[in-house]
Amino acid sequence: MPFAIAGDGARISYEVMGAGPPLLLVAGQASDRSVWAPVRDDFAAHHRVIVFDHHGTGESDKPESAPYSTRGFAHDAIAVLDAAGVARAHVYGISMGGRIGQWLAIDHAARVGALVLGCTTPGNAHGVRRPPAVDPELASGDPMRLLPYLVSPYWARAHPEVLAAQAAAAARHPVPPGARRLHYAASEGHDAWDRLPEIAAPTLVIHGSADEVNVAANAPLLAARIPGAELRVIAGGRHAYFWEHRAEASARVLAFLAAHPIAT
Repeated sequence: MPFAIAGDGARISYEVMGAGPPLLLVAGQASDRSVWAPVRDDFAAHHRVIVFDHHGTGESDKPESAPYSTRGFAHDAIAVLDAAGVARAHVYGISMGGRIGQWLAIDHAARVGALVLGCTTPGNAHGVRRPPAVDPELASGDPMRLLPYLVSPYWARAHPEVLAAQAAAAARHPVPPGARRLHYAASEGHDAWDRLPEIAAPTLVIHGSADEVNVAANAPLLAARIPGAELRVIAGGRHAYFWEHRAEASARVLAFLAAHPIAT
């Protein structure tokens, strides 16, 4: 497994698959690249897909004392692109990965083609806060407690193999409690509001209408704040809309990326 080296010296594990225009997939809070496994073949059929494990997750190093931030995670993503020899890539980030994507497009504009912000927010200072009851479920790290907020019970019953694979990946590479707390603090501390109008990348904001982890009211806020951004809402989608509504969500993202080819 190849590794990039972050600014603090931590090893960041990454993987590359497929062929075509580069596409960096950015996972969410306390998640590693396995979160993309159920859908990444959709993208690898058309793109050279790069996935990676954040600081503290998966096969990456797991420091539990260094400060974590969404802006710092964006620097890690650039280290991954450098290690993979990719000068410019489309970026698709979900949840905290969407917050990281905002900083990638702001701080590293020359490295970003098109930008897709999935189930994310501009930060609590200017966004719409989730219901308070969801916070302890999100912070717990217990996938069974969070599952009802990710997918519908019907979909969960119909796709036990996806959930089993996710549970197995989490068991192979558990996130240390300290790193989990740092991830939660990084995500909750995100605030790119003042800088969002600087984003020049073609941007798609996509969100599930039934998301309670990052409520759907954040999607139009982001879309209005980023010049020229498009907004797509997946009817009935919860936080993991990209799993449950895979056909619709993947098709919308792929069509958007195809409409905005990376300049050569």
